[in-house]
Amino acid sequence: MRDHGGNLDQAVAVFGTGDWIDLSTGINRRPWPLPLLDPDCWRSLPTRAAQAGLVAQAARAWGASDRAAGIALAGAQAAIQLMPLLRPAGRAAVLGPTYNEHAACLIQAGWDVASVSTIEALHGAALAVVVNPNNPDGRCHTPEDMLALSRKVGFLVVDESFGDITPGLSLLPQAGQDNLLILRSFGKFYGLAGLRLGFAFGADSDIAALARMAGPWAVSGPAIEIGRQAISDTGWADAMRTQLALDAGRADDLARVAGWKIAGGTTLFRLYETPDAQAAQHRLARHKIWSRIFPWSGRLLRLGLPGPEPEWDRLSRALRP
Repeated sequence: MRDHGGNLDQAVAVFGTGDWIDLSTGINRRPWPLPLLDPDCWRSLPTRAAQAGLVAQAARAWGASDRAAGIALAGAQAAIQLMPLLRPAGRAAVLGPTYNEHAACLIQAGWDVASVSTIEALHGAALAVVVNPNNPDGRCHTPEDMLALSRKVGFLVVDESFGDITPGLSLLPQAGQDNLLILRSFGKFYGLAGLRLGFAFGADSDIAALARMAGPWAVSGPAIEIGRQAISDTGWADAMRTQLALDAGRADDLARVAGWKIAGGTTLFRLYETPDAQAAQHRLARHKIWSRIFPWSGRLLRLGLPGPEPEWDRLSRALRP
């Protein structure tokens, strides 16, 4: 398995069992409150109408263009795995460093993949991938920049898995053109990653191809119902964006006390420069807090945001000099 956050098994194997707080991902630890579900969504196969209703709800909430087709899938990861099959393999470029599944899935599908550090270096690629906002550094790009890039590449994939926290950056209002595919995650912002729900929006032909590859029941009945209710709860989303911005500042204050520098991030996760990333991770792990470090950096540590106050108290103790 490739290197990812959420690898709590590794933490337990090294540091032992306990009441772990997993801050190694960018998953919101203040989740949308789960409702009681109609028992029928558990015992019946999801209908096409229910799936289409969920996609329509997401499209309205996120401001997708009327020209865009959409599909619900088992997480944005499912779209990432299928997306390389939408075009004949050729030269791909991924703006990095970023979520490593994009390059890995393209390589597995036979693409020649380059990781590049600037938008300009993507020009000319048969397929280009931009994560916006980016994971792990939070780098952002305007819709105008993304539209300009789409005219310089064969096929542009914009991964907006963390897009709920910056709705003004979304390219969904322009979705529907032939060479553009936009991915969205549900579980990160809504704090329900175990539900496995994500979306892809694009041209009719690409979404139809994804639907054929994904099969007739790409998401479960409970995922459809929870997703529909949560995405329609715009009041919760607005309040959560405000809360997360406050939490990000609070985490930065604690990191400064520990002597760490802010290196980037979003309001769902922070990226810190430390003197020694592995030592910093071990420091947190001794308090049963798991964080994310990277094989390509000896100094950077990514930290999700705590949720309930006891989690904040423990993080404060762990970072206290």
